[in-house]
Amino acid sequence: MLIVYAYSTPNSVKVPIALEELGLDYELRAVNVRKGEQKAPDFLALNPNAKVPVLVDGSFVLTESAAILVHLAETTGRLLPTGGAERARVFEQLFFHASALSPAFGQAGFFQRVAAEPQPIAIERFSAEAKRTLSVLDGVLAGHRFAAGPDFTIADIAHFGWLWRREFAGVDHDAAPNVARWYAEVEARPAVQRAIARTAALATAA
Repeated sequence: MLIVYAYSTPNSVKVPIALEELGLDYELRAVNVRKGEQKAPDFLALNPNAKVPVLVDGSFVLTESAAILVHLAETTGRLLPTGGAERARVFEQLFFHASALSPAFGQAGFFQRVAAEPQPIAIERFSAEAKRTLSVLDGVLAGHRFAAGPDFTIADIAHFGWLWRREFAGVDHDAAPNVARWYAEVEARPAVQRAIARTAALATAA
């Protein structure tokens, strides 16, 4: 049985989505990051970086949501092309998400909603960057159905996490019609709906 340590966060939801899409059995264990449980010694033994999600498969422990997505796709032979330009496009979007969209959304949300003192320059900087990266993704999706081409892949799962929590970053779909179209299609997938329900429930777990 695969075990996923997670919370109701943009990065956490990616792993249940992949697992539901792949039809794999797994157990979700809540790590309440609002209470600082990710800094507890037993969790740090799994991930010294004190972040969720974490995947545990027997003695194998893997951190970083993108790495987990790649591992699951490669071990099942699904959600990731096996080679060529199609595979490269998936990694292109994974790296764009990890280096640009995800940090921009995260920092925009932090400085708007979490920072102890207002930081106008940081809010302006990261809010603009969140909107810019969303515009980049919108341009990508103008050319094809999914993030890396005609097929649903782990690139779509990666992007979906932060678009699911876009309100935290103060971002909407109004200026990104292609993202809005894509998001609605991904959100309607039964596996995605199951994963969202299970992940959201972690916020109310004891």
